Amino acid sequence: MTVEDHKQLLWHVFTETARGNGRPFVDALADDVRWTIIGSTAWSRIYQGKRAVLDELLAPLAAQLTGPNTVSAERIIAEGDLVVVEGRNHSTTRSGRRYPNRYCWIMRMRDGKIAEITEYTDTQLINDVLVPPPPEGPAGATAAAGG
Repeated sequence: MTVEDHKQLLWHVFTETARGNGRPFVDALADDVRWTIIGSTAWSRIYQGKRAVLDELLAPLAAQLTGPNTVSAERIIAEGDLVVVEGRNHSTTRSGRRYPNRYCWIMRMRDGKIAEITEYTDTQLINDVLVPPPPEGPAGATAAAGG
């Protein structure tokens, strides 16, 4: 895929997440994706593999929101296999608190999929608004999936 193909794919993905449809984002993740959240929050760590991203990051986050996790892209810049997405969250938590987080994701693409994500975000907002996720690993993944 070309640089322009990567950009168009991610514009499509984030157009859909802004509508509350996260399926294209999940479909765009490589099975061996590596997602690093920078910082020192309970959410800050490396999520290795699509299953870990779904069970240990996205499911616990979704469980805290009143509706779909709606995220829009404000800007997308690409060079080679790297795509930088500046994003904004538009969600509200079940406790009624807005979660207007801002993001800078650096994504490495491979074979039309997101192979790696490094996330820079407002870690203070995470600490102020979100409940920590379950512990990482199989027990945490089971808890996140509801059982």
